[in-house]
Amino acid sequence: MSETLDLDHLRSWIGRTETCDDAISPWTATALAATLRNDGKPWPSGQALPPLWHWCYFLPTAPQNDLGEDGHPARGGFLPPVQLPRRMWAGSQLEFTTPLQLGTPARKTARIADVSLKQGKAGALVFVKVAHEVRGLDGSLLLRDHHDIVYREAARPGETAAPQTPPAGAAWTVEHRPDAPLLFRYSALTFNSHRIHYDHPYATQVEGYAGLIVHGPLIATLLLEAAQVRHPGQRVAGYSFKAVRPLVSGRLLKLRGHAPAPEGNVTLWAEDEDGALLMQAVARFA
Repeated sequence: MSETLDLDHLRSWIGRTETCDDAISPWTATALAATLRNDGKPWPSGQALPPLWHWCYFLPTAPQNDLGEDGHPARGGFLPPVQLPRRMWAGSQLEFTTPLQLGTPARKTARIADVSLKQGKAGALVFVKVAHEVRGLDGSLLLRDHHDIVYREAARPGETAAPQTPPAGAAWTVEHRPDAPLLFRYSALTFNSHRIHYDHPYATQVEGYAGLIVHGPLIATLLLEAAQVRHPGQRVAGYSFKAVRPLVSGRLLKLRGHAPAPEGNVTLWAEDEDGALLMQAVARFA
C-alpha cells in the first residue's frame, strides 16, 4: 500500500486552515455531565467548561452524502486524502490558558501542521498533526490542542499487537466498564459517526476488531476526570496522552495514576482487565 501513497501530494495540505464558531451551549455540558458524572442537574450559563469538554463543541457538520464508508467525512477536504482504510486519533498535547465559559461564544481555528509517513510492523502509517487554537471573540487565547491522527492499512487475519506493560506503583485506581449506551451518547455529543463505535458488523467484519471500540478521547477524558477528583481545587494547565491499544466495549477499564511529581506533573495511564496498557498520559496541575 505504501507505494500508492503520494507523500508530496499529501504534504501539500500542510498549512490549510478551517475556522468554526460556537456559542458553548450549556445544554451540551449538561448532557456530557449526565454521561460522564451521573450528574442530572442543568449547568448554567457562565459556568466554566471542564478540561477536554471542548471536544463536544466546534464540531464539523459534513452532509450525510459526504460521508465515507467508515462514517467519517470523506477525505480530501480539510484533511488530506490518505488512501489507508483505518483512521485513529492517536494522541493530543493540550495547554489550557483560560476556561471556556458556558453561553460565551468562542472561535476555534484548526491548521494542518504536518503530514509524515512511517513504516510500522503492520505496514504503512501516515501521521497527520492538526493544531487547534480556541480564542474568545476578543482574540484572547483560551487553549491550544494538537491532535495526532494516524491512518493505517487494513487489518490482516490474525493480526494482534503484543500488549505493552503499564507502569507500576499506582497511587489510585478507578474502574469503569464502558458499554454501548455510553459509546452512543459520546458519539452523539461529539457528532462522531465513525462506525467502529456503534456498528458491530462493520467493526468486526470490516476493520477486524473484536467488538465495538471505545473512543480514545473518551478514555482520555475519563482518565483526566479521575485525576481531577484526586486534585480538588487545582487547575489543569496541560495534558497530553498517547493511545496505545484499543479497548472493546464491555471490557473492564482501569484508570490509574501516580502521586504528583514535585513540579506538578502527574503520570496517568489506562489498562484493561488483562493488564495491557491502553493509554499513557501526563497531566500538569498549576
